[in-house]
Amino acid sequence: MTANAVNGFLNADEKWVNHELTNPLSILVLNLMPTRRNTEAQFLHRFSEISSDAELTFMYPQSHQFKGTSRAAIERDYVCLDQIRDAHFDGLIVTGAPVETLPFAQVDYWDELQQILEWAKTHVTQCLYECWAAQACLFHDFGIRKHLLTSKLFGVYPADRIAADSPIAKGFGAGGLLKMPQSRHTSIVLDEDHLPEGLTVDASAEATGPIILSESGLHSTYITGHPEYAEGTLAREYYRDLYEQMPIRLPKNYFIDQDSGTVDYSWKNSSIQIYDNWSKIISNKKVGLSI
Repeated sequence: MTANAVNGFLNADEKWVNHELTNPLSILVLNLMPTRRNTEAQFLHRFSEISSDAELTFMYPQSHQFKGTSRAAIERDYVCLDQIRDAHFDGLIVTGAPVETLPFAQVDYWDELQQILEWAKTHVTQCLYECWAAQACLFHDFGIRKHLLTSKLFGVYPADRIAADSPIAKGFGAGGLLKMPQSRHTSIVLDEDHLPEGLTVDASAEATGPIILSESGLHSTYITGHPEYAEGTLAREYYRDLYEQMPIRLPKNYFIDQDSGTVDYSWKNSSIQIYDNWSKIISNKKVGLSI
């Protein structure tokens, strides 16, 4: 369908064409990624591929000290909580962030993030948290801790266990059809046989641990990877880490031919399905249908 950018850098630079929409989903995106323009484009493209129209509003944390983006630019083209405090949204997405090795309390916007999460309970129909945000929100909601991995989990990984009745994993089944880009140095500490009350593991893999979790009572979905990633994102991250002389291995299940840069874009359909499933959860919730 169609996705519009209500604000953001692409909208301000006229790099994204908006269209007249009737009753689109209103999605608020707290964009914590350093590659903000790329992240805007990734979410706009993903939501233009699902079966519902959507309008995306991009948000920033006021308490964050930005690097590489001027405060004036972010304040001009994004919104903060104070500006939308009285508004209601169909969905909230909180992105990953390059702060995963820090304790949560040391992240400069940690207190503000918790305020946003509490605000969302009464102002948002469904919440979706990705990568670092999934770990942060699982800690906020359930006290689930994270731990540092011995090496970066990096590549595209198929799920080998999927909950048959999961609304967010609907349409996948067994057999590795659900594939997820992963790019992280940490993982959650979770015993899947003894989950906190209300929490469900919807998809997981031996190599990654939980991939998708949800809590229907909190209207929340937690994804430990990056379903929004475009075809070349992992390649850019790989060559960036090489340039910065950081320890990095080739992303697993990603390059068909590294010399030519040819990529196996194997997760595209999975990502579209996940966002489409999430949009249907929102639509069903709005009309009072059980999910």
